[in-house]
Amino acid sequence: MADETQVDVTMDLKGLKCPLPVVKVSQQIKKMTVNQVLVAETTDPGAHADFPSWARSSGNEIIKTETEGGVSRFYIKKLK
Repeated sequence: MADETQVDVTMDLKGLKCPLPVVKVSQQIKKMTVNQVLVAETTDPGAHADFPSWARSSGNEIIKTETEGGVSRFYIKKLK
């Protein structure tokens, strides 16, 4: 069974350090509509703590996380 997550926006945040990845995702997700999915690609190791914390406080959902070759991808669904 193939994973077919519909992605609406992809953000390349590689090389940015905390708090910039979360700040940029927060700004972008405000422009999106409910149920759209954003993928944030980052090399910041702090993102593994920052994105889940931000998602909980902002009312959004991380539906999937992938890490490959030092790049982490956070699939974030806008819930409100």
